Parts: sequence; C-alpha cells; structure tokens
Amino acid sequence: MESGNNAPIREDLIEGRNPVMEAIKSRRTIEYIMVSKGEKTGSIRELIRVARDKRIVIKEVDKKKLDSISQTGAHQGVIAVITPYKYCDLKDILDYAKEKGEKPFIIILDEIEDPHNFGSIIRTAEVCGVHGIIIPKRRNVGVTPTVYKSSAGAIEHVKIAKVTNVNNAIDELKEHGVWVYGADMSGKDYCFNVDFSGAVALVIGSEGHGVSKLTRKKCDILVKIPMTGQINSLNASVAGGIIMYEILKQRIK
Repeated sequence: MESGNNAPIREDLIEGRNPVMEAIKSRRTIEYIMVSKGEKTGSIRELIRVARDKRIVIKEVDKKKLDSISQTGAHQGVIAVITPYKYCDLKDILDYAKEKGEKPFIIILDEIEDPHNFGSIIRTAEVCGVHGIIIPKRRNVGVTPTVYKSSAGAIEHVKIAKVTNVNNAIDELKEHGVWVYGADMSGKDYCFNVDFSGAVALVIGSEGHGVSKLTRKKCDILVKIPMTGQINSLNASVAGGIIMYEILKQRIK
C-alpha cells in the first residue's frame, strides 16, 4: 500500500507530540527524534527533557525536512524514527489473556484499509480491555504513522498479530474455545441480546464491503446494531466501538 504522494508507507515513523511522548515512555526502541528548529516551548520542551533523560538522540532539523518525510501531514514539529512495529503471534494474544486470568477478548479486522479507522479501533480496543487485534498481511493497513497518531498512543498498549489467513486464525481460535462473532447488518440478533460473557473474538469488516462472505460463514454468530435513521450503515470503527463497549459492559457485570 502506498501513501498519497506515491511514496511507500513507512512503518518506522511516529509523528506528533502525544504519540512520540507515548513512544518515549514505552519500551519501543527509538533510533532518534527529529525536532523542528526553534520548537522549544510547551509540550515540546517536556518531550525533549524526557527523551534526554532516557538518553535518546535528538536532532534539530528544518521544518521543511519534517514536512518532506511526514506521512500524516500533521507532525507538530516532531517525528521519531523507530524500529518498525513488532507484530506478535496469535498465541501471544491468548497467552496474554491467560496471564491476566481473563477470558480472551480479541478483535479481528477483515480488510480495514483506512488508517484512521484502524487507529480509532485500536484506541477503543485498548479502553475496552481487548487482549489483542488480528489483521491479515494483505489488503489491510499496517501500523503506519497515521495509525499511530489516530490511536492517540493506545497502540503502545495493544498486541497486534499479522496473519497470512484470517479464516485459518479463526479456526485456531475456535480450537481454544473462543466464540467468533461477526459485526454484520444481516445479523439475526442485536448485540445487546447476545451473551458475550465467554471467550470472544469480534470480526469487524471493511469500510465498503463489510465482513467477507467466506469469513462471515466462519463466524459462530452474526450480530447487528440497532439503527433507526435514514443512513443504513456505520463507519467501521464506530460500529466496532459500539459492540466492543457492549462486550465490556457484560464482562464488567
């Protein structure tokens, strides 16, 4: 997948003050941080202080340089060059849930191509206590600078597994006793009538086509969201968020 200016999308950049600060505070390996010359006030000053405390190299550069390499168009005067995001395995997600003494709560993305949607889903997933997110290697956006920024730093706290085949991953989850629910307008029941108290994997489909036909058949249950307006569909991240909160509500109870 490529960015709008036809340059390859890089997974080794974090842009913006809050995302970079979250990266500094996390265990992420930062090669160095580029700060626009003259940017020494407010949150940038604090960012520089924390980075220096951790002995991270800081380079002052012209704003034009940041503009030229920025992939989000909103770097806010700071870009961190990092070791590319380290994806985990599906087993790591299941082990993480086991370590916490909780039943697995997993999100499966079926060809989400909008990085803003992906970032928003990560942000909601982190808040709702999701143990990990599964994405396909092809036809799905990876962890890009825009995803980092859209997640508001939440990506530092969520495990993401990149798999060759989503349907094979679903089969593996079922072997571990996980029930797979698909968010789909053709679902037989509303999400608030479904029992999500066990081990759960929620499949969220693409922005334009929803959950693919083959993956839909793999789901144990298709669930829908009540809608009464004239618009008969919701943004993927919004729809996913509504069901994630329903799952969280039931798990808290």
